Amino acid sequence: MDTESLTMPRRIRPAGDHDAREAPRRAAELARLRDRRHVWHTWSPVAADRGRLMISHGYGYRVQDMDGKEYIDAKSLNTTCGYGHPDVERAVRGQLRTLHQFDISTAGHELAGLLAERIASYLPGMPAKTLFVNSGSEGFEAAVLIAASYWSQRGAPRSRIVSFADGYQGATLTSRSLSGLPRVRHPFRPPLPVTHVRLPAAPRELRRAESLPPLLAAFERAIGTDPDDLPMAVVVEPLLNVGGGVVLPPGFLRALRGLCDATGTLLILDEVFTGYGRTGRMFACGHEDVLPDILVSSKGLSGGYVPIGAVTVREEIYDSFRDEPDIGGLRYGHTTSGHPVACAAALATLDVVEKEDLVDRAGRLGALMLDRLSPLAGTGEVVDVRGLGLVVVLEMSGGEAAELVLARAEDMGLLLRRQGARGQAVLVVPPMTIDDEGAAAIIERVEQSVAAATS
Repeated sequence: MDTESLTMPRRIRPAGDHDAREAPRRAAELARLRDRRHVWHTWSPVAADRGRLMISHGYGYRVQDMDGKEYIDAKSLNTTCGYGHPDVERAVRGQLRTLHQFDISTAGHELAGLLAERIASYLPGMPAKTLFVNSGSEGFEAAVLIAASYWSQRGAPRSRIVSFADGYQGATLTSRSLSGLPRVRHPFRPPLPVTHVRLPAAPRELRRAESLPPLLAAFERAIGTDPDDLPMAVVVEPLLNVGGGVVLPPGFLRALRGLCDATGTLLILDEVFTGYGRTGRMFACGHEDVLPDILVSSKGLSGGYVPIGAVTVREEIYDSFRDEPDIGGLRYGHTTSGHPVACAAALATLDVVEKEDLVDRAGRLGALMLDRLSPLAGTGEVVDVRGLGLVVVLEMSGGEAAELVLARAEDMGLLLRRQGARGQAVLVVPPMTIDDEGAAAIIERVEQSVAAATS
């Protein structure tokens, strides 16, 4: 295409069938060219052509590209209630007309209180306060600051964090430093000491009960017993997302809660990905009836309609900030923290989750997909099939095999996601509004994609 075509005026001709057919194709070509010229895509190799696939519409659990091809979206991390849900759209439009923004460092608005109250209701037995942010990364910046300040305000400063080496808490400097994944390395001095715990077994073995003792022993060693070097907090995901869709052994969170209690260490749970029903519980920690000291959530909270994140803390941690020496409170926040439109989108999303029983649906359809896809394990290039709720993981022999599965699936109208340090894990993560027909289509297309990629 002529690179001047973006700016040169087009000759106007009488409309006709040919023009009607050509207009969408030309619009797609222009969009791709503009994307390649000007957009820096997140988490992508510079050589990758992300403009190759230009998504233009979304409805339910499907999306459509600018060429008119339809896909089932099974790579979604945050579309809790699907695309174009009328209840969420209505709430966002209404809030834009009423109060589109206000800085809650200077005043309150009703929606922030309603949303914080709703989140607390999902954590019975944990009197809590919630700080609103814009993303999971910001949530972990805040969570680490809160944890360190809490210990300082108690007069017993602690600074060290224990976390999974294969965990992922975000893209800011502090949150990157919590991870040992190569993709989040940074060129700066780490802002705090972090002890990384490596998985004691391969992911395909880790979910088994016999992996619990060595995993727990690794955390015991990392936490230690030296009273002068105890960590301020342990940070874990209930299911390792970016690290490869790793399912942890049953009883791990409960045992880790016990370790933290024994050493006075705060337990920070990362439910940025797993929160709000994705795993078949409102929060994944509910599978083991574990309550954290600090819970960070984000992606599913507003269903992707408006960015928002939440840092929910035990009330005793909040109360310690009365003794903060400078302002007697938390010295953290953003102009758009607790944004009214984001809060409205989140409340509407949670209403949909409850009204349409999406948590139960995630558990039921996730179990169905896992049951139907499990026979693929050990065939062709598929090393393992595992999952929890609407997170189904096919671990391939390597990144190349996983990429082939994604390419074949896209050809068949199914979008999947790659994760893992080597890109070896294929994740099936559709919107929680997926229905029985959609789940059956996903199963069939995954089976066909694996067969085509490994033949």
